[in-house]
Amino acid sequence: MYERILIPTDGSDHAIRAAEHAMALARAFDASVRVIGVVDIQDSAGPFNAGGVDDAFVETLHSQASESIEAVEALTDQRVETDIIEGTPANCIADDAAEFDADLIVMGTHGRTGVHRYVVGSVTERVVRLADAPVLTARAGVELGPAGGCDDVLIPTDGSDLASVAVEHGIAIAEQFDARVHAVSIVDVGDLAMRVEYTPPTEALERVRDQRTEATEAIADRAREAGLEVRTAVREGFPAEDLIEYADEEGIDLLAMGTHGRTGLNRFLLGSTTERIIRHADAPVLAVNARERDD
Repeated sequence: MYERILIPTDGSDHAIRAAEHAMALARAFDASVRVIGVVDIQDSAGPFNAGGVDDAFVETLHSQASESIEAVEALTDQRVETDIIEGTPANCIADDAAEFDADLIVMGTHGRTGVHRYVVGSVTERVVRLADAPVLTARAGVELGPAGGCDDVLIPTDGSDLASVAVEHGIAIAEQFDARVHAVSIVDVGDLAMRVEYTPPTEALERVRDQRTEATEAIADRAREAGLEVRTAVREGFPAEDLIEYADEEGIDLLAMGTHGRTGLNRFLLGSTTERIIRHADAPVLAVNARERDD
């Protein structure tokens, strides 16, 4: 499943936490690892430095990036490939992942919310939208025990192709750690009410619940075939909030979800269940981009 894992780092606590998860996965899948630091000279210099920057300034940035990489290298005895790249972080990471032919990108995230997030954005969220490879994110300031430990994997589903792209990944990780799989679906009753035109609400809800039960059981069947313990649940509520609540209740160690990789104004207005969970869930989130299946 994972033969090449890319770890971008900036030396922050959440980047190191993410790297710990990455190293655990590298050991489990016997994957090769590449660690990169991205030096954004323009952003570091600031908007008022019209005269440019000198060599000493650039050298300092490279030195800081090198120290960040060394901190990740210290987490493993395995030999890792490293590099320092100059440019815009999200674009550089996505491009490097494509060149490295990464099967997985592992990054930390601030879990930032509010207006500032929409103006500045999150490098990690941008990478989730840009990269073809799945992206595993670990949020800052969260301690759930030893990084990389994985006893319970949550695979949410709404029965769509978008949701199904993450199933193989979630089960593969669960197999490596002999983890319990949770196949869960949250029926968004508010969204359902807006879309129902002629069907009585109760009948429509029952039909959707039946469809979601089939979807969760399909995941459960695949997990059982892999020899894994499984739990299924179909609930009514708000997908992002209720999935996070379920994850907290059940001590979930990893969520595996599909994402559109959507960009543009529509994303800011409507948001994405996966991105909301990335920002708020305590457990790491594996976002699998559905674009590869669409191509």
